[in-house]
Amino acid sequence: MTDGDRAPEGVVRVRAPNPSPLSLDGTNSYVVEGWVVDPGPALDEHLAAVERAAGERGVEGIVLTHDHPDHSEGAPALAERAGGVAVARPTDGEELGPFRAIATPGHSRDHVCLLWGRVCFTGDTVLGVGSVMVGSDGGSMADYMDSLRRLRELDLEVACPGHGPFVWDPLTRIDEYLAHRLERERLVLEAIDGGAGTREEVLERAYADTDIGAHPMLREAARLTLEAHLVKLIDEGRVPPGWPDSV
Repeated sequence: MTDGDRAPEGVVRVRAPNPSPLSLDGTNSYVVEGWVVDPGPALDEHLAAVERAAGERGVEGIVLTHDHPDHSEGAPALAERAGGVAVARPTDGEELGPFRAIATPGHSRDHVCLLWGRVCFTGDTVLGVGSVMVGSDGGSMADYMDSLRRLRELDLEVACPGHGPFVWDPLTRIDEYLAHRLERERLVLEAIDGGAGTREEVLERAYADTDIGAHPMLREAARLTLEAHLVKLIDEGRVPPGWPDSV
């Protein structure tokens, strides 16, 4: 068994059968002390698997890291199947069930991570592989980088991401994410300084190292993330005021 498949003691992962270029091999749902983190899509086979993972104790509560459908769509059906348990959308510092919520906006405005001891359920703030799309549903690159720095201050043993394998060296992964975002900023500024006058031109130049043309979903994710980068850079005064395609 690789580290990426090794679950923390007391955590059961159930992967939904909804693979895509953005959800990787599917959305991860987790069961901890009878509570379900991100029940995922409304697929009967997946919700039944989550119920089985809860065992004889059953599902006592449901908590969401954020409201994107691939994480939250199955919540009402699972709550009904479990006898009408609560579906929680916690706020910063709130404690419910075995978890404490920490606000981590960026991927979306409403995003939280959930702490259970030194285990962190990171939703779409930290993934098992690859980088995170930023900017949908009121997301913000500035907020996202602040959220990463906030997680970096915690004494974490493992991250349980919304997609991909477990991350047993989460602080190193967070450092890699911060470095990646700063490097992407550099490439965006380099593209603009080099004469790119539209978002499309910047996208082609700043993301030349990625295969965003492989799937329309990847290109749209890159476009949204570029927009989030541009908003941050313009707010910071780092993009020339006369740039032709300013936000």
